[in-house]
Amino acid sequence: MDLTTLTYLAVGLSFALYIGIAIWSRASSTGEFYVAGKGVHPVANGMATAADWMSAASFISMAGLIAFLGYGGSVYLMGWTGGYVLLAMLLAPYLRKYGKFTVPEFIGDRYYSRTARLVAVLCLIFISFTYVAGQMRGVGIVFSRFLEVELLTGLVIGMGIVFVYAVLGGMKGITYTQVAQYCVLICAYTVPAVFISMQMTGMPIPQIAFGSQLSDGSGFMLERLNQVVTDLGFIEYTDGGKSMIDMFAITVALMVGTAGLPHVIVRFFTVPRVRDARASAGWALVFIALLYTVAPAVGAMARFNLTDTVQIGAVGDPEGNLVYEERPDWMERWEATGLLAFEDKNGDGRIQYYNDKSADEEFLARTQDWGWQGNELKVDRDIMVLANPEIAQLPNWVIALVAAGGIAAALSTAAGLLLVISSGISHDLLKGTLTPGISEKTELMAGRIAVAVAICIAGYLGYNPPGFVAQVVAFAFGLAASSLFPVILMGIFSKKVNREGAIAGMLTGLLFTMGYIIYYKGVFIEPMAVANTPEYWFLGISPEGIGTVGMLLNFAVAFGVSKVTAEPPDHIQHMVEDIRTPRANNVATGH
Repeated sequence: MDLTTLTYLAVGLSFALYIGIAIWSRASSTGEFYVAGKGVHPVANGMATAADWMSAASFISMAGLIAFLGYGGSVYLMGWTGGYVLLAMLLAPYLRKYGKFTVPEFIGDRYYSRTARLVAVLCLIFISFTYVAGQMRGVGIVFSRFLEVELLTGLVIGMGIVFVYAVLGGMKGITYTQVAQYCVLICAYTVPAVFISMQMTGMPIPQIAFGSQLSDGSGFMLERLNQVVTDLGFIEYTDGGKSMIDMFAITVALMVGTAGLPHVIVRFFTVPRVRDARASAGWALVFIALLYTVAPAVGAMARFNLTDTVQIGAVGDPEGNLVYEERPDWMERWEATGLLAFEDKNGDGRIQYYNDKSADEEFLARTQDWGWQGNELKVDRDIMVLANPEIAQLPNWVIALVAAGGIAAALSTAAGLLLVISSGISHDLLKGTLTPGISEKTELMAGRIAVAVAICIAGYLGYNPPGFVAQVVAFAFGLAASSLFPVILMGIFSKKVNREGAIAGMLTGLLFTMGYIIYYKGVFIEPMAVANTPEYWFLGISPEGIGTVGMLLNFAVAFGVSKVTAEPPDHIQHMVEDIRTPRANNVATGH
């Protein structure tokens, strides 16, 4: 069976499964729509959380980043996994004890202020829409390549699928759909990795193959990869090139951003008991680790295979570069998407792939002697995981499985984010502030309408994203780290932070972080010419890591303002104590 037919079959069957689950688990109340009736088993919730978490950024883009950044890409592994430890220890159990539906609802109650709740909704919407833009771009990439349709057509199809199971099933439908999506995406990620590991090293376990000798006897994989990339003017793969302060800032921003993401936090409201919230976090870490420990091997193998395909002979050998007209079929297929492009700058008909911006002047001088006039191959980082099975010439059914997995990863997170946006608008904005007297039926309808509108906006952002998938997602984490995480943490562990401090802190962190990202990355304006020049960044911290500074500003402003304004009322201070030390028959028990 040809690749196109297999892809349509794999993707079609997975879509039928998701829609069938949504219909079976249709939400009939706001409790089921927002938190799945608080009746999800911890193992199922852990699996759903893992699917919710392992978005297009994890499945599609993270290994692509590792492929090109090498050691520098490890910040995503450390930050995104470490964040779950923070979430499990510092936030999830206490928020579940409080027993409310949404993060803004907690903030509004804890800081005894509708204004604080509205600011939290504002932060939530900015974070979620930034995050969902990356997911919808991932949907478009997968569809545009494997279903051979235009990017816009792929986005519309993906939007339609999400609409069906998010609007019909709410959190209940999304939860059980995500369990199925996790099974699809983990198989789609690990099966090709096993195949390629066997092919390259003879070792079927990717985590071990990563540090094994190559089958051709030319040395260890990472040693050979270091040699190959440095020969082409790139930095050593095991170096990474990022400064220590930027590595630290990005890692912290991703960690605390994880703990502050509304669509992740809300998952811990779906379990029956407080102890189940901790168990869910533990199971989620197990399921996430199955993919994250494979990602470094996938990234390294993808970079090795790409370079080996293009650079056949020794560097500088006129006969050593791939003749463009003899390029493999996978390159031709990806060229059709616009995500891989060749420009013959010296007119020799061969592909020169190297770092023409290398800091090594002697290397650049040699490339001029060879007749090279600049790098001729542009490869979008987001295609590496999807293209890797094709580069390695794996069977068509494996390639089709990867397509289904990529779509599952993007759609699972997109659905969770859209539901958070919906709950923020219907439950926190309408029910909680503007029209508190509306019925449950009206609130449920408003939530579904909000999902539909959010899907349209998400589709637009997916078609016009402000960066590649993992970069956009990193921005969302920075916004979460600088706005919501500090006020949630202070709300649980500090009785003295008041509403004025919380509101000022959230706005300071959000505006500073968003302004920095816009200034350097040109989300709404033309990007600065020095956008990728560390010496122009504040303290050498990149836009991906600036959320750490925003978080510190949030804490400082919140505590400072709280010091010079009235303390929270006594009943609020008692509530904070109750959240940390539950007592019988009160709000802190979560029953």
